[in-house]
Amino acid sequence: MIPQGFIQDLLARVDIVEVVGRHVELKKAGSNHKGLCPFHGEKSPSFNVNSVRQTYHCFGCGVHGNAIGFLMEHTGASFVEAVEDLAQQVGMVVPQDERSPEQRERAKAEKARQHSLTEVLARAAGFYKDQLRKAPRAVAYLKGRGLTGQIAARFGLGYAPEGWRSLASGFPSYDDPQLVESGLVIEKQADDEGAGGPPQAGPHPLRGSSDVPGGRGASSRRYDRFRDRVMFPIRNVQGEVIGFGGRVLDKGEPKYLNSPETPVFVKGRELYGLFEGRQAMRQRGYALVVEGYMDVVALAQYGIANAVATLGTACTADHVHKLFRHTDSVVFSFDGDAAGRRAAVRALEAALPHASETHTVKFLFLPTEHDPDSYVRELGAEAFERAVEGAVPLSRQLVTVAAEGCDLATPEGRARMLAQARPLWNLLPDGLLRRQLLGEFARQGQLPETELQALWMGESAPGPGVATQPPDAGGPPPEKPRWQPKGEWKPKGEWKGKGDWKSRRDAEQRPAGPRATPATHADSAARLLLLHSELWDTLGDEDRALLHDLPGVHGELVQWLERYLVNHGASPWAVIEAALQADGLAAAAAKLSRPAQELGVEEQSPASDLGIAVDALRLQRQQLRALPASSGVTDDDRRRALELMAQLRARHGISSG
Repeated sequence: MIPQGFIQDLLARVDIVEVVGRHVELKKAGSNHKGLCPFHGEKSPSFNVNSVRQTYHCFGCGVHGNAIGFLMEHTGASFVEAVEDLAQQVGMVVPQDERSPEQRERAKAEKARQHSLTEVLARAAGFYKDQLRKAPRAVAYLKGRGLTGQIAARFGLGYAPEGWRSLASGFPSYDDPQLVESGLVIEKQADDEGAGGPPQAGPHPLRGSSDVPGGRGASSRRYDRFRDRVMFPIRNVQGEVIGFGGRVLDKGEPKYLNSPETPVFVKGRELYGLFEGRQAMRQRGYALVVEGYMDVVALAQYGIANAVATLGTACTADHVHKLFRHTDSVVFSFDGDAAGRRAAVRALEAALPHASETHTVKFLFLPTEHDPDSYVRELGAEAFERAVEGAVPLSRQLVTVAAEGCDLATPEGRARMLAQARPLWNLLPDGLLRRQLLGEFARQGQLPETELQALWMGESAPGPGVATQPPDAGGPPPEKPRWQPKGEWKPKGEWKGKGDWKSRRDAEQRPAGPRATPATHADSAARLLLLHSELWDTLGDEDRALLHDLPGVHGELVQWLERYLVNHGASPWAVIEAALQADGLAAAAAKLSRPAQELGVEEQSPASDLGIAVDALRLQRQQLRALPASSGVTDDDRRRALELMAQLRARHGISSG
């Protein structure tokens, strides 16, 4: 936990004009500084930075906050990352009271190690960029793909020469262990020589090379990972180079070669083009996910600069979560062939935990003869944008995937469809979209919605005396006949209990209306933080991250509250409620802020109740990471759901890894 006093001291020492000025071109305008807003597209500046109040405000889109909030919004950094970044700029050390001295030293050493690796990778990026100017064949290849020098410079494209040890001329020492650790250089042991070298022409790297100083000896066992390839630097959201992707110029395998995973590069978390495309995502209102580096660069060449690409892996939940920190809408683009359809199923599974009434996901399937690069070059940007407008909504894609291989004209086919749909539906967070799709599956399966809800959510099914209607029937459901006494009932006398006994009706007034569904741990945590915002300061960094990553409306409210507290500090519920209303989140919070008695929860101490909820969420995440828990689903339900999901993946030819 970072003390509030330290945050106040930090904000007093940083200059927000300097912080914002690193990302936005500002000009002096009276007592303020003005520039074009980085959060929405505009031609005349409406983004103001006030050096006296140390705040920023855009009169065009309404964003506002302090230096910490700006870094969180603009770079996608977490609260802790933003604080650490600012503290480093002004020479302050962030206190970490909960960690032991050994843990702090290890964290400090790891951060220094990561910083050193990014410096090595940045130097390599500069080397590859210089080599591109000297490689006519690589320049001709890029021009043949329709790319200009401006786009190549924007993405930092480069070229890795053909030699086995070209990087030796770009670094003081080719024996530097960080060249291996960063993935730039491959090191072979002497006993590996018999296994044969890489499938490229030239002297074998294990036998020494006359083109490198000290070619024999220790360095003779090393050689460059990337050779004769166009190089695509991969940057994190802060703009640091963390890896590379290399594409062959001619025919060869593999067509794309990526850096291995390192302390600064994890493929399942990073997206190519995210750093370059963040502002375009805000301007266009959505992120476009494609499958290759060249797709991202080619689309940017035609003015579609909001595209990103996964790094040789299927789309993961971490990818989707990262995108939703920059936009509220994601469009996945896939080839129309069988491989594209399989990739779409994996993307659907990754997106479902984050889909809600406030986050939209769509799927674009191009003709089988096209990928985004060829489509935009042949048909133009306007045709591609029209195709995006017609992308398939997540709800329809979910129904399509669930109905794969099912004959809905037969009871057997409908039953199979519902069995395949349930594990996917369970991935959705609680909310209106989840409930809407329950009704959609009920209609597709020709079951009353109440029965399907009972089957999928573990609730009691209607009794035999309760009449039900088919899903498409109009009008309200018939009421259950009320009980009527067979004759006139007469009391025999007034009954009195012994002692101080009081009836429950006298002791406790039951709230009017139906009793709500029992609160989940996520409900409790979000509710307590909204009603008692001062509790946020009692949480450690790991607990904050856990709550920040909650799916659906819970995570959205926690993220909003985190930003609010950074800018305004802890406030009474009435003030929080007004701010939620102003930001359009009042409806989402209303369900959680109802009286405890009405929600069916018993409040003891807010602080201890929050600790219990967070502990339960942490345990839940550890035990049920494979399938997020949902209220009313038993362990047997989850086990059956996992089995059904495995069958669905097998049907589509998808590995579980």
